[in-house]
Amino acid sequence: MKSEISLPTWITLSRLLGVPFILYFLTLGDPSSRVWACVIFLLCGMTDWLDGYLARKLNQVTDLGKVLDPLVDKFLVFAPLLVLIEQGQIPAWGVFIILTRELTIAGWRVNQTTVIGANIWGKAKTVVQIAAIALLILQLPYAVVAFWISVLLTVISGLIYLLP
Repeated sequence: MKSEISLPTWITLSRLLGVPFILYFLTLGDPSSRVWACVIFLLCGMTDWLDGYLARKLNQVTDLGKVLDPLVDKFLVFAPLLVLIEQGQIPAWGVFIILTRELTIAGWRVNQTTVIGANIWGKAKTVVQIAAIALLILQLPYAVVAFWISVLLTVISGLIYLLP
């Protein structure tokens, strides 16, 4: 019997290990700690691309990977967003829109007969969310604009999943 725990799946799971470090450095508050939080966040974000690439290249796409990858992405995205709300950088209602979309699509996926991977809109949403969060962590100009663009893409990608 073939194991579902492939190299890409291990990479997906390893992304979770970065989340506590991102939160630790982000909550310290000093500029150098925020840089560390951003570096770790971006490295974790790159593993999202890497695990998908390896799964396709090594022909190791699994149903487990299709389920775990978006779940781990949610931890990676929501953990720093919650801290950024607490720090007053973004409004909670913007994050609520993202959370609503993610829970809605997760529920929709559960009711599908086959596991469906992310489409191009879902992938674009993830890339823009990662970029926006990195900019917010570093407190760079236009970071809030990038956040609102990510919220808009989140809504659009959710509607594309749900509308026929």
